[in-house]
Amino acid sequence: MEKRVKWYIGLSYFVFWLMVLGLCGTASMVFHCPPVVMRILSNICAWAPTIVLLIGFKYFCPDRRIADFYKKAFGGKINIVMLIVAAIITLGATIVTVLILSLFQGKAFAEYWNLGSYPFWASFLFSITTGPTGEESGWRGYLRPFLNAKYSFFSASVIQGVIWAFWHTILWFVDSDYMGIQMIPYVLSNVIVMTGLCFIMNFFMEKNDNLIYGIVIHFCFNFLYCFLQVDIWFYVVLSAIYIVIIALICWKKNVMSKE
Repeated sequence: MEKRVKWYIGLSYFVFWLMVLGLCGTASMVFHCPPVVMRILSNICAWAPTIVLLIGFKYFCPDRRIADFYKKAFGGKINIVMLIVAAIITLGATIVTVLILSLFQGKAFAEYWNLGSYPFWASFLFSITTGPTGEESGWRGYLRPFLNAKYSFFSASVIQGVIWAFWHTILWFVDSDYMGIQMIPYVLSNVIVMTGLCFIMNFFMEKNDNLIYGIVIHFCFNFLYCFLQVDIWFYVVLSAIYIVIIALICWKKNVMSKE
């Protein structure tokens, strides 16, 4: 892996963790800010990959302009049907997981959902302005093309997923309801699910290389979490669903390679 890419990954980790501990930690523990302020600050932290990329752009992307970078990132053709399919797969994985839970736990499907503390429009706004727009310039706009050029589809997707998942490590400990033994399935689920999301993104962006796909998939995954009320078994089942998705994508790729 090139030195520039290693530096980008390392700095994205460092800046994000520093922002979470310094900005959100201070706001919570010193100033006791209300939940809505904490949510806004957490959204700001999610922009760390883009902040690092833009500040260090001349180093990470020598001989390129920021305008050219974004022109290329959003330059690919958008197939509306494929974009909708990608969104349905992502939303469907979460919905199917809740359906399975409701069957096995004997609870009504509606009991797993709650409109939460914010109006619908606020939840939508918070969801779109966090990871989907804050992270994708870095992870999919900058890192993904490099890894896809260097590794196979499978290896590149796994590497992207692992890097992306462990970037969230700080949140597993400061913004999670799980402790002790429950942290094991929770962490494993994060790694598996984010890797699965990378497979979905890579699959659809391979033919239509436009960052909109990454943003929409990321948004569809995040948005439903605004309303979920689930226990650790949700993450266990969701992991199994994403393993199936990864297997199906690999099978489809294999079929396509033989055509």
